[in-house]
Amino acid sequence: MSQNLLEQLRNYTVVVADTGDIEAMEKFRPQDATTNPSLIAAAAQMPHYQPIVDGVLVDARKELGENATPQAVANLAFQRLAIAFGKKILAIVPGRVSTEVDARLSFDTAATIAQARSIIAEYDRAGIGRNRILIKIASTWEGIRAAEVLEKEGIHCNLTLLFGLHQAIAAAEAGVTLISPFVGRILDWYKKDTGKDFHGAEDPGVISVTSVYNYYKKFGYKTQVMGASFRNIGEITELAGCDLLTISPSLLAELEDTQADLPRKLDPKTAQALNREKIVVDKAAFERMHAADRMATDKLKEGIEGFSAALVKLESLLAARLAELESRVTATA
Repeated sequence: MSQNLLEQLRNYTVVVADTGDIEAMEKFRPQDATTNPSLIAAAAQMPHYQPIVDGVLVDARKELGENATPQAVANLAFQRLAIAFGKKILAIVPGRVSTEVDARLSFDTAATIAQARSIIAEYDRAGIGRNRILIKIASTWEGIRAAEVLEKEGIHCNLTLLFGLHQAIAAAEAGVTLISPFVGRILDWYKKDTGKDFHGAEDPGVISVTSVYNYYKKFGYKTQVMGASFRNIGEITELAGCDLLTISPSLLAELEDTQADLPRKLDPKTAQALNREKIVVDKAAFERMHAADRMATDKLKEGIEGFSAALVKLESLLAARLAELESRVTATA
């Protein structure tokens, strides 16, 4: 019997689950998993994860004390919740989980470093090795500088919200472990900007990730490329051979249900034979290239604002749940 697309993809690429849903991970058994505030907010509202949420809220209240505001407790609870889901995920996947730094810190190098160290300390306390954790940081210049410091401390980073080659080169030069270029969000921008649709190898997101992959392999960077944010399985099949691809449960199911041949599209040997010039990306070049790239400028800003809004929403949900729990305790006291 011939292999389905998902089985064939695994021959070339590490498959990562882009979800906070533990049950989906148990079904698809990915190598790694990645989450973000939107995914954790969705998972936190599922009834069967309520005990995890409640436990985290009670612990956060104990840690901060009775005088702490519900907002302060909710903020700490979000960080702890991301780690609680991370621990559960690591009981299922054999590889790594990505846990995200607060997107509201994206332009603050020192605060990003401090929160990343705090996240790692929590995993350390749980006896989970650093080789199993990736700290997710937005690909701003400040975020990349934070990642450079963290990598030197043995804290591995996943640079997210990555849309342009300048971000990818700066991240690789900083020695980050992994980058997550957002394929589908790039496609969204070009569809809106041009009024046209794109398919297969002509998809701007596919073109962007292919370019980054080839650049890394051409010049021997150790940083891995993990395509993310897919809109359809055509984008995924065009990137077969990419180091990693992080895929939503619905698209994983579609790949699993599809029988077709899947040739390898990205290959280090092909990349090494390409004629490309190396680009130096210092702060001035980064800012110049970023300003010249309307898509990257728009999508990075939009992504940070979106993740920040998701955090605010999640913290509101957590604060409301905390009030509910505490009113019950008062009623029964």
